[in-house]
Amino acid sequence: QVTMVPLFIIFKNLGWLNTYLPLTVPALFGHPYFIFMLRQFFLTIPEELSEAARLEGASEWGILWRIILPLTKPAIAVVVLFRFLWTWNDFLGPLIYLKDEALYPLALMIYRLQQTANSMGNTAMAYPHLMAVSTIVALPVIVLFIFAQRTFIEGISVTGLKG
Repeated sequence: QVTMVPLFIIFKNLGWLNTYLPLTVPALFGHPYFIFMLRQFFLTIPEELSEAARLEGASEWGILWRIILPLTKPAIAVVVLFRFLWTWNDFLGPLIYLKDEALYPLALMIYRLQQTANSMGNTAMAYPHLMAVSTIVALPVIVLFIFAQRTFIEGISVTGLKG
C-alpha cells in the first residue's frame, strides 16, 4: 500500500487509468516475496549437479534448461498459484485504478452488489446472493488448486529446506 500513490501517478501519466493495464502489467514482474522464495529454493539444489553436468560437457544454458528448471517446477507452481490468487482477489488496486464499473473485476462487483442492497435497505435479502456470488468467484481458485495440488504441496514442503 505504500507504493499506491507513486504507482497511481505513474499510471496516470502513462494514460493507463480506467484500463486493465495497471492491474496486469505489475503482476507480470517479480514480487520480492517470490524472488526470495525462489532464491531459497535455488540454494537447496546441490552444486554437484551443475558440476557433474559441466564435466559431461553441458553449457550453462543447458544446465539451466535441463537440470535446474525441471527441479524448480514445484517452486514455480507455488509462485504461479500465489500470484494468481493475489491478482484474482485484489480489491484495492481495481478500486483505485478503475472508475468504469463495467471494468470492475468480480471482487469489486461483489462489493457493489452489497452496496446496492444496503442502499435499498434490503440487507437481509442480499446475503444469500452475496454468498452465492462469493462461491462462484472462489471456484477458479479452487479448481486451480485441485489441478496443481500435488505440485503445490511438494513445492511448499521442499522450498527453503537445505538438503
